[in-house]
Amino acid sequence: MKSWKSVIWAVMLSVALPLGLVYWHTSLLTCLLLGVWVAAVLAFSFIGNRRHFERELRIQENTLQQAAIRTLNHHRHDWMNDLQILYGYIQLGKPDKSVQCVERIKERIALDSRIAKLGIPSLVFYIQSFRTYRSSLELEVQVEEGLQLNNTLSPEAGDELTSVIMQTVRAYQYSGLAPQGETRKLSLDFTQDAGDILISFQGEGNHSNPELLQGQIYNIVQGKIMRAEQFKSNGAYIQLRLPLEM
Repeated sequence: MKSWKSVIWAVMLSVALPLGLVYWHTSLLTCLLLGVWVAAVLAFSFIGNRRHFERELRIQENTLQQAAIRTLNHHRHDWMNDLQILYGYIQLGKPDKSVQCVERIKERIALDSRIAKLGIPSLVFYIQSFRTYRSSLELEVQVEEGLQLNNTLSPEAGDELTSVIMQTVRAYQYSGLAPQGETRKLSLDFTQDAGDILISFQGEGNHSNPELLQGQIYNIVQGKIMRAEQFKSNGAYIQLRLPLEM
């Protein structure tokens, strides 16, 4: 990328050559040469920038496609595990265990449906794909029944909400809630309260440095569409309030 920018700047600086000729010897020929040179430089820069952006777009599309494939494979693996467990209970003649397994599957389907109905593509994709990445943090998500955000938030506000949630999860992930190397759990709950949306983060155990975490959260939401509130004494619980009437 830097090398390409250097080429662009070098080509643009090359205009100094015909410009110098016009300065030292102004004539119709030198003016025509300057005009043709500038036109060629502009055309080269336009074509070069367009190719660069097209290449960047292909890279982003490829990254998104790979993330989608990982998510689908992870969900397929989970479904296969559930079906194998259910099949095992059926073979062993354990109807009670089979019913419990079916109920767990139904709960997962219902949760996936509630997450999808949040209606913000970037947020839904982030939540569904989070567990496909190798991480020391296990994210447990709960969504209140019937909660939808796409009809209330603009696309820009929805992307901003996703960004705040991603940064907050990252703050929990790297702020030392548990000894390094162990899997930590973080609960992420979406509920509605008197026309506002409450987004709650509950870390597992006590936080080793609650003031640091709270400061990070305040910096994340500063100037955003939501505010942070209700920090509990152990520092592991944080609640964000998002007004829906915007």
